[in-house]
Amino acid sequence: KGKPYLDGIDFTIVPNRGTAMLSFVSGRFDIVFPWEVTIPLLKDIKAQLPAANCQVTSMNNSTNLILNRDAPPFDNPDLRQALNLGMDRKAFIDILNQGDALVGGTMQPLPDGVWGMPAEMLASIPGYGGDPAKNREEARTLMKKAGYGPDKHLSIKISTRGISLYKDPAVILAGQLKDIWIDAEVEIIETSQWYPKIQRKNYSVGLNTTGNGVDDPDQNYFENFSCKSERNYTGYCNPEIEKLFDVQSQETDLEKRKKVVWEIDSKLLEDGARPIVMWNRASICMQPYVKGYVANVNSVYNGFRFEDVWIEK
Repeated sequence: KGKPYLDGIDFTIVPNRGTAMLSFVSGRFDIVFPWEVTIPLLKDIKAQLPAANCQVTSMNNSTNLILNRDAPPFDNPDLRQALNLGMDRKAFIDILNQGDALVGGTMQPLPDGVWGMPAEMLASIPGYGGDPAKNREEARTLMKKAGYGPDKHLSIKISTRGISLYKDPAVILAGQLKDIWIDAEVEIIETSQWYPKIQRKNYSVGLNTTGNGVDDPDQNYFENFSCKSERNYTGYCNPEIEKLFDVQSQETDLEKRKKVVWEIDSKLLEDGARPIVMWNRASICMQPYVKGYVANVNSVYNGFRFEDVWIEK
């Protein structure tokens, strides 16, 4: 009583993103899957269907790397740092999102998030600020130290899940790593095999995305970075940092808690726990007769109930 009503919701699985968007424009679908419309695709949709109602938001979802720290070659901390320094994060954002995404640490960055560290603090961490050309020069120094150079490249596979949100940045990463003498082949893994593969640690480098259920350090740190968490795919474990998880969780003063969260964030980035490439923003588009849908800003998962959505036909 007093709520809108839908007879039901049909979800149609369309593996190809371009096909899905064309089907939406043609009127086959009422709404696209949340955040499936990239910024470049948004311009195409609005050109073909000007009446579409599209909402661009963040989704508390980061593109990141998972490194197998327990097997060569990335058991070598110098190579892990070289990989981190070899990325031009702004280029990822410009190519994939036409500039509409954010560089950040392990917590959702400002202004979309609450707990992200200040920009000047983030920029002081190697790889997350400064001149990409200088960063790559430092990366090449580390590569030389590990025995590689212009006449001896490191060959690796970048494993990634077979959906566009993963595949597209993996291709860019492979291109960028050529500048630091790493020859990378992108290995596309079907979704049903992706999680078993990374749980077995049957990879060297993985191009991954991490979606958070809520913008809160307790959810993110205990779930993704604590030593025994099943979602800590790499098995990264630093007991000293993990002690701070409890410290921030018990702190009731917001500003004091933020400072502990920033300390944790900095340490995780410096340690290369899960190098962050970018924080994603994208659009959700719906036909003009779809009413009541409001996109979440701080959760990739919590907007799927559609309890206030109705169709005006």
